[in-house]
Amino acid sequence: MSPARMCAAAILVAVIPVLAGARCTSRSDVANAAGGAADTTPAPPGVGPDWPMFGYVPARTNDGPATTGITAANASSLRRLQVQLPGTVDASPIYLHQVSVNSGTHDVFVVTTTYGKTLALDAAGGAILWTYTPAGYDSWAGTRQITTAAPVADPDRQSVYAAAPDGQIRKLALANGHALWTTAITTLPAREKIAGALNLDGGHVLAATGGYIGDAPPYQGHVAVLDAATGRLLAVWNSLCSDRAGLIAPSSCGQSGSAIWARRGVVVDPETHQLLAATGNGLFDGRTDWGDSVVELAPDGSALVGHWTPTDFQALDDSDGDIGSTGPALMAGGYAVQGGKDGKLRLFQLSRTSGQASGGEAQTVPTPGGQALHADPAVGAGSWLYVADRGGTEAWRLVSGQLQKAWSNGTAGTSPVIAGGLLWVYDPGGSLLAYQPDTGQRVASLPAGSGHWQSPIVSDGRVALAQGNANDRSATGVLNIYTLH
Repeated sequence: MSPARMCAAAILVAVIPVLAGARCTSRSDVANAAGGAADTTPAPPGVGPDWPMFGYVPARTNDGPATTGITAANASSLRRLQVQLPGTVDASPIYLHQVSVNSGTHDVFVVTTTYGKTLALDAAGGAILWTYTPAGYDSWAGTRQITTAAPVADPDRQSVYAAAPDGQIRKLALANGHALWTTAITTLPAREKIAGALNLDGGHVLAATGGYIGDAPPYQGHVAVLDAATGRLLAVWNSLCSDRAGLIAPSSCGQSGSAIWARRGVVVDPETHQLLAATGNGLFDGRTDWGDSVVELAPDGSALVGHWTPTDFQALDDSDGDIGSTGPALMAGGYAVQGGKDGKLRLFQLSRTSGQASGGEAQTVPTPGGQALHADPAVGAGSWLYVADRGGTEAWRLVSGQLQKAWSNGTAGTSPVIAGGLLWVYDPGGSLLAYQPDTGQRVASLPAGSGHWQSPIVSDGRVALAQGNANDRSATGVLNIYTLH
C-alpha cells in the first residue's frame, strides 16, 4: 500500500511529524489524510530521468525531460499532496528515481530549508525518509541568517550536496543523510549568504556567496570550487579584490558588495565548461573589482577569462538596479541574455566578454511589465527564452541575432521550467500554471500556497513545488507534490 492516502477531492493534505533534537533522523510513516475515501493504488516506480539540480543541467537551461507522463490533456487532473516540513524551502527541490534510502528503494525528492535542514522525502507519498540538521542549527534558526540554495545530486546517485546558513557545504549520503564531508566557503557567514543553487560539473561542486537583505558590510561575492570527492576547497575567485585568491576576511578588502545571488548561482558553459555568474551592486574598475557584471571564469575557477559589463553599470550601482538578481541565460549561437532589477533584458555575445571595458549589448528589451527580474529565464532548444516576473510571463525567440516576442500575458511567475512539452510557471500569489510553450495557451491552473523564489520540477508523472517565504523566518513549511496517481 502506498504510504500516501489520496482523497477523492483534488486537494489532499498529509501531515508528517518531525522528530526533534536529532542530528540525522528518519521517518517512514505518514499521518492519515483528512477526509475522503482512500485511493490505495500504489504509484508505479519511477523510470526517470532524474532532476538532479536547479535548472536541470549545469548550464541551468531549466529545459527538463521531454517525456514526463504529464500532458496538456491530463495536467489539469493532477492531484495535490501537501507535505508538512520542518522549515521553509525557498528554493527548488531535486529528484532521483529508484534510489536506495533507508535500506529500501524509493523515488526521492531532496530539499534544503532556509535554516539548513536537508530532507529526503518519498516522492510517492511524501514520507520524510531522513532529515539532516547541521550542528549549530539552534544558534541561527529564527534569525535573518538563512540560505536559499537548492541542493545538487552527485552523478553516482548515492550522495547529495547541500548548503547551510553557517557558510558550509556538506556532502550527504543519500542512503541515510549522514555527512561525508563539510567545507566552509566563507569566513563570515553572518554577512556572506549562500543564496544561489549549488551546481556540479567535472567532479567540482560550485557555489557562490552574496549578502543579506540590506547589504550590511562587509561581504564580497565570490565563487567557490570544491572537490566533490573530498570536499577540498580547490579555488575561490573574489569578485572584489580579485587579485587575492582564496577565502579572505571580508573586512580586509576595501570594497563590499558585488553579490552573486541569482537563483541559478554559477552557470556552466556546456561547450567550454567555463563558469559564468552575474554580480550585483559593487565597484567596477575592470581590474580587480567586478560589480554589476557577468564574469567568466576558467573551468577550475582559478582565473577570470572574460567579463561582460553593461554600458550603464555606474547608473545601475547608484540606483540599486543591479543585474545580479538573475543569472545569465545561455542561448544558441554563443548568445546570452542577462536581466536585472532595472527591468531590462540585455542580449550579448559571449565572445564579447574579453577585451572590452563595458558595453557591447546586441539588443535591450523590457522584462514583463518592465518589472525587476528576480527569477531566472528558461531556455528551450537554444532559441526560445521564457521569462516571468511580477509583471507577467513572456516568450521570446532568438532569430538572426535578435529577440522577437512570441507571446505574453499578465500573470506573474518565478523561474519557468520546460518539461514534457509544457511550460510550467509558479505564480507566487498562489497557483501553478502550465502553458503550451509555443503559443502561451494555458492548459492547467493548479492550487498552491503563496511563495517567493520557488520553482517547480517535473518528472515521472509528478510535479514538486515548495511554498512560503524565507523572510518570514518560519520553522515550518510545505512541499506540494502533484501526481496523476
